[in-house]
Amino acid sequence: MSVTETRINLLDLDQVRMRAFFESIGEKSFRAQQVLKWIYHQGVTDFDEMSNLSLELRQKLQRLAEIDPPKILKEQVSRDGTSKWLMGFGGGNAVETVFIPEPNRGTLCISSQVGCALNCTFCSTGAQGFSRNLSTGEIIGQVWLAARALGHERNGKRRITNVVLMGMGEPLLNFDAVVGALSLLRDDLGFGLAARRVTLSTAGLVPGIDRLRETIDVALAVSLHAPEDSLRETLVPLNRKYPIRELMRSCADYVSDKHKRSVTFEYTLIDGVNDHPEHARSLVKLLRRQPSKLNLIPFNPFPGTKYRCSPESRIRKFQEIVMAGGLIATVRKTRGEDIDAACGQLVGKVLDRTRRSERLREQMQRT
Repeated sequence: MSVTETRINLLDLDQVRMRAFFESIGEKSFRAQQVLKWIYHQGVTDFDEMSNLSLELRQKLQRLAEIDPPKILKEQVSRDGTSKWLMGFGGGNAVETVFIPEPNRGTLCISSQVGCALNCTFCSTGAQGFSRNLSTGEIIGQVWLAARALGHERNGKRRITNVVLMGMGEPLLNFDAVVGALSLLRDDLGFGLAARRVTLSTAGLVPGIDRLRETIDVALAVSLHAPEDSLRETLVPLNRKYPIRELMRSCADYVSDKHKRSVTFEYTLIDGVNDHPEHARSLVKLLRRQPSKLNLIPFNPFPGTKYRCSPESRIRKFQEIVMAGGLIATVRKTRGEDIDAACGQLVGKVLDRTRRSERLREQMQRT
């Protein structure tokens, strides 16, 4: 390797690619299994500590490869126990990763992009614009760092039981890197999570949902937020390209094959916008034949937004109507609000290539 060549980050490689890497450098493919265990089971980044590898192989890996997770720039812990880390990727970009502890599980929310290109009007991430996709190593590196910070496997206790791609970005617009990370989350040589414990959240990128169905087995969450097209186009502009009827077809296909997959529809309740009884009744008509769960999310305000959270009484009435209509509906409990770690509040640091954040600041100054 010449001095101008870059060492490969082994966090970018799932098991298939790791085996191919070892074969490409003249080693047996089973070395991939050994190294994956060191990285994800032992949390080791120093090749010298990989004691079941020969000295010659360790020296070769030091020349050709590295294990380079993101850097934790800041850590905050909420009064309710929620943890949030600002994770940096160089070049001034960073994302926020959140861990939510509960009595019977611990959920880690990770990001797939720096910023988001979709510009959903109720989301603080979208207001920041978009910089770039994250690599597989940058996505799985968030889990790796959080696991180490939390003592994930310490004393035999698994702190992270669920991982959701609900942070910054639209995962299906970064398909290949995201699938690589999902593979490592599912693989017993990685984090070994069951399919139902790994959830990908999408704003409704229909071709991506269809492709995901054919690629890997994980749970799906769809950001719906409205029961009819005209309103959803206002909240989720992607709906203009992939309207609700097409989205429902794709979701039905996702759960219809041999895998016992699940779909959760996320519905953020915004005061006076999508929270009236007629919206609830329309939602029942839309979803009653769709095997799914409904997650009602109280809107979490952020600086510059024109929206407000629905009153508690209206949230409960909305839930009553949809449940009376036969839907399974829960209201998401707001966690980490005092450290801006609640749903829709993640911001990070985005070198915005869209100028969306700049235009928003100009608009706020004029009003």
